[in-house]
Amino acid sequence: MGGQKTVSSPSSSSSSSFWFSHFCSSALRTKPLNSPHDTNLVSRNSTDALVRRLGLLDLILLGVGASIGAGIFVVTGTVARDAGPGVTCSFIIAGLSCVLNALCYAELASRLPAVVGGAYLYAYSAFNELTAFLVFGQLMIDYHIGAASIARSLASYVVTILEMFPVFKDKIPSWIGHGGEEFFGGTLSINLLAPILLAILTIILCLGVGESSIVNSFMTVLKVVIVIIVIFVGAFEVDVSNWSPFAPHGVKEILTGATVVFFAYVGFDAVANSAEESRRPQRDLPLGIIGSLFICIALYIGVCLVLTGMVPYYRLGEDAPLAEAFTSKGLKYVSVLISVGAVAGLTTTLLVGLYVQSRLYLGLGRDGLLPSLFSKVHPTRHTPIHSQVWVGIVAGILGGLLNVHVLSHILSVGALTGYSVVSACVVTLRWKDKTASQVSSGWTSAWREGILCLIIVASCGFAAGLFYRFSASFIFLVVAVVIAILAIAALCCRQAYTATPGFSCPGVPIVPAVCIFFNIFLFAQLHHEAWVRFVVLSIIMIGIYAFYGQYHAKASSDETVIYQRTPAEET
Repeated sequence: MGGQKTVSSPSSSSSSSFWFSHFCSSALRTKPLNSPHDTNLVSRNSTDALVRRLGLLDLILLGVGASIGAGIFVVTGTVARDAGPGVTCSFIIAGLSCVLNALCYAELASRLPAVVGGAYLYAYSAFNELTAFLVFGQLMIDYHIGAASIARSLASYVVTILEMFPVFKDKIPSWIGHGGEEFFGGTLSINLLAPILLAILTIILCLGVGESSIVNSFMTVLKVVIVIIVIFVGAFEVDVSNWSPFAPHGVKEILTGATVVFFAYVGFDAVANSAEESRRPQRDLPLGIIGSLFICIALYIGVCLVLTGMVPYYRLGEDAPLAEAFTSKGLKYVSVLISVGAVAGLTTTLLVGLYVQSRLYLGLGRDGLLPSLFSKVHPTRHTPIHSQVWVGIVAGILGGLLNVHVLSHILSVGALTGYSVVSACVVTLRWKDKTASQVSSGWTSAWREGILCLIIVASCGFAAGLFYRFSASFIFLVVAVVIAILAIAALCCRQAYTATPGFSCPGVPIVPAVCIFFNIFLFAQLHHEAWVRFVVLSIIMIGIYAFYGQYHAKASSDETVIYQRTPAEET
């Protein structure tokens, strides 16, 4: 018996070969999309359609609501402690880099059909099915953990406001909303108010996009008005001598501050996910994305100038710098307004975050990459109730039972991944337009060469980020930048590009390539556990796709629902 040899069955070998072949062919599928200007294409089933109720103002308020939370009252001060008054430049630099990303989002939002999906949809169209699924996975983890964390912060602020009233003073236990009651060494942290707040917002979102838009608009306007009041009142307390020296710790701290405050602008991309509910998506989405971002930049700069002008940067508090600055000037009522503004800011951030998650789940449910349950839309409310309830439950469990604040260092991976992929989509879709009618092997080799150049730009961005982070020799940083410039030059000289209908991102491929470089540069600044999370989650998502997604996806199926403006809507 010991001399017997095990011979593999030909059928099992061919089965494995067939499985791998099917996996590759499925993973490389792209989503065929009709022209966004084809107004003859409408929903095949009106009961499954989302309703187009969001105008330009709604979209702008949606973007502002997603971007500005309580951080405007906290992050500005914490970064100013290191960057000094130069924190204003940090916000300007970060804001301009976000504007470049916003230009890429704006082109795709104007160019592609107005359906849910955002970065996932763009990756599905420009690259392939697997890339889109990986982008979705990275975004979802950010959204789920972020929603739970914001819910806990909101619960804490609500309790703080309640304790301003004598009847509640020091009578609310920690397990209600302040942090949480910890068990098993902090592994379990009970917070009752966080899931209650999430349930309320989930119900509002399930009622309809019109109702949730009214709530978001009211809270966003309240928040912006409070920020303007803070800037106006604080302007009379400014001592210009506090702005000198402007960069006490040098330019490097200003640049480091820019990498930190970059994430304060994250949220403008939420506008792209409302494409299917926008009245005039091809016109309003670009304006909503860019308009909301510029409003955020102006508000952040105003708060920075007031804060660093009222109090010397080295005296700013760590937990509530803006509130403490006004209290030190005898303006305690402004501190109360700041608490109210923080509640409004966190509410809108959480509301929009839950909204975006449900629309992403809806898109994947329609495409078959997730169970069809997520594709169901309520026939009268016209909202994806199953998806909405699901994201509310996930956030409620995380926020109610776990201290998710400790996971904050692994966040932002999804945002940076999404921004980088969207920038790459702008470049590759320009190639497709130019060579769509050229069926030849030369087109394939040119496309691969372009992808290689984009990968080189991203790799150089990561290398430059590591060199900067660990204070390596300046020569290494210069080499990484030079190689990236050469790759961008190759993109410019060896690829053919064409203008696009609707809004067009300027400077293609330079602007998108710069976005990719800077986004991956920031990725290198994240905690090393964030890198591990990126790799581990990618492997998990590939596994889910291999055993479920590839067999149920319907990228080109007739069942795929695509919604466009009807001629009546256009009029």
